[in-house]
Amino acid sequence: MSFLSKFLNRSDPREAMLPLYNAVVAEARRVHWYSAGGVPDTREGRFEMVAALLSLTLLGLERDDAQTQNSVFLTELFVEDMDGQLRQFGIGDMIVGKHIGKLMSALGGRLGAYRAALDGSDAWDAVVTRNIWGGEEAPAQQRAHVIAGLKAYAASLGAMDMAQLVAGHVPDTHAAQDKEQPA
Repeated sequence: MSFLSKFLNRSDPREAMLPLYNAVVAEARRVHWYSAGGVPDTREGRFEMVAALLSLTLLGLERDDAQTQNSVFLTELFVEDMDGQLRQFGIGDMIVGKHIGKLMSALGGRLGAYRAALDGSDAWDAVVTRNIWGGEEAPAQQRAHVIAGLKAYAASLGAMDMAQLVAGHVPDTHAAQDKEQPA
């Protein structure tokens, strides 16, 4: 919530989507993606996992026309979070907007790629290799782990009650593999 909204005692309508955004980020930070999945445990790797799961979540919200505004709010929370992250990395006010534009473009590209993968018109392997590993080949077992996890996440989203999803209950597709703390 912005300072001005707090000062004027107005609630931020995006707050209703904060539990969902936080749950997506928590899922993206789960250890199995980085250990068994071999996702690079770097800023870029963590961004790619957030972008992948956020994209699949946004695509899940798309199935209900009534969720259009919530999709916008979820995307705005992503932008706000990325703005804060960039500032923590030392990116100054003068160029933060340019970086946010690049991140939004990247998210848009991920949305298109994962939409195509879900529609079956694009291979999951190519999408995941290009986005998660920047086109570099990862070991087949690691790619298979990430692909299976993303597919299971997407399938679970498709079966979820929309109210549960909006409340922040995202699929827990790898609970048995996550005995460690989040990365």
